[in-house]
Amino acid sequence: MKKILLYSLLVLVLSVMSCNEDLIDIENPNFPTTDTFWKTPDDAQLGLDAAYTMFYKPGSWSRWIYFRFDLTSDEGYSQSPWNELKEWTRFIYFNYNFWEGNRWMWRDHYKAIFRCNQVLDYVPEIEFSSQADKDVILAQAKFLRSLYYYNLVLMFDNVPLVLNASQPDDTPEQSTAAQVYAQIKTDLQEAADDLPEQWNAANLGRPTKGAALALLGKVHMQMHEWQEAKDALSWLVEGAGAVHYDLVDNYKDNFMHTTENNKESVFEIQFSDVNPRGDGDVPNQNVGSNRAQFFAPRGIGWSDGQPRRWLVDEYKKEQTVDGAIDPRLRASIFYPELQSDFPGEKIYGGDWRDGWGADCFFRKYQGDYYRNHEDYYSPINFRVIRYADVLLLYAECLAELSSGTPPALAVELVDRVRERVGLPTLANSTLYVSALDSKEAFLKRLQMERSLELCLEGVRWADLKRWGLWDSQDGLNELISRDADFTNFVVGKSSRMPLPQTEVDNNPNLDQNPMY
Repeated sequence: MKKILLYSLLVLVLSVMSCNEDLIDIENPNFPTTDTFWKTPDDAQLGLDAAYTMFYKPGSWSRWIYFRFDLTSDEGYSQSPWNELKEWTRFIYFNYNFWEGNRWMWRDHYKAIFRCNQVLDYVPEIEFSSQADKDVILAQAKFLRSLYYYNLVLMFDNVPLVLNASQPDDTPEQSTAAQVYAQIKTDLQEAADDLPEQWNAANLGRPTKGAALALLGKVHMQMHEWQEAKDALSWLVEGAGAVHYDLVDNYKDNFMHTTENNKESVFEIQFSDVNPRGDGDVPNQNVGSNRAQFFAPRGIGWSDGQPRRWLVDEYKKEQTVDGAIDPRLRASIFYPELQSDFPGEKIYGGDWRDGWGADCFFRKYQGDYYRNHEDYYSPINFRVIRYADVLLLYAECLAELSSGTPPALAVELVDRVRERVGLPTLANSTLYVSALDSKEAFLKRLQMERSLELCLEGVRWADLKRWGLWDSQDGLNELISRDADFTNFVVGKSSRMPLPQTEVDNNPNLDQNPMY
């Protein structure tokens, strides 16, 4: 009897369902689609905020990007027991599908671009009471898309240029680095036209006009378009935007969570430790930075990345006008003689440990005290673009556009950065006055000035790529003298990573990068 009733009930249910197909098509109100979302200005803002959340994914600014831009440059290296990670930072790619390297960064960057593309596809059709409000949402999406494409082209060179919200079966065409840069330039110029010069306190961390122009200048410089780069950067240095920026008095204030969004910050990622839980694709993920945990000294963090000792030695070559060691060293690197060089200095609240030997460790963006692995969710904002970077870039443009001796303004800008930390001007330097003798000598000195000011801040890889030091054996030998990992560098190959092989296999329009 029970079986008959059960079968009868089943037939009844199936009969009802077959008679009313609408029951099958009921929309889940908790799962918006492109047809039900993208209707109001609030939807537009939520869609844009979804693009911002990609900052907190491991393949983005939360974790792995630092391994590429810091450790693969001549400023850093890895002694990680995780052999595949270590080899990946040494230009040794056994696995083109290395998840924590190529694939995760590729995936999260393109997820971010997809979210930006959704905003740019759908928001223009939404009715706003203010066109200016719509324009500034679109401008932010263009900036964010540009930032992610800038990272991709620095890492891979030849990547698909996807400008609309993609579908699962898309097989986008491969583009050259020049083609990607061209689109980035278009997006950034349009973004700069509509972004505000400053945001109110509730919106700190969103890109400004200055951030868009600074990134635009960087892109032009990577393409050796010196005049165009100067034109973009001039608004921040000599133009109306200069009133918004300056160097902070204390260099270390650029790397602390108590002095964030200061006048030296052009664009920074907003991190917080208020939500110390999972990352990746989990709901309600943390919004902190994993950098401190991965780079802290052994026994405190995992020490998967470390700075090269040559940086310490370079800082010590020139004293301040008061006869002291360059204070940027104290703020940048933990090293064996730190506490004798700077009495009272501590390493996470303690002293140098015997087990650390002669090694050096990251100081920038590290905590001042041990937090029992809470630094896995560090609250310290990462300054993607600092004003000091802009000043030195502008000096480089001025010098590249000159002949003979470097222009006075170029020298003045370098001196401005040096004098902030108490170093003498180049003209009064007992070591580097020869940098004023010619354009070539000035540009060569500027390479080191940039490292001393910006080391371990994710800019060195772009610098090396722009300068092309690895394009000749002499330049490569210079890099090898500072970083033995460059003995693995292959000219014409290693300036870019291999594309994830799964992407090449699944997309007939993708070719693996040359020589891989």
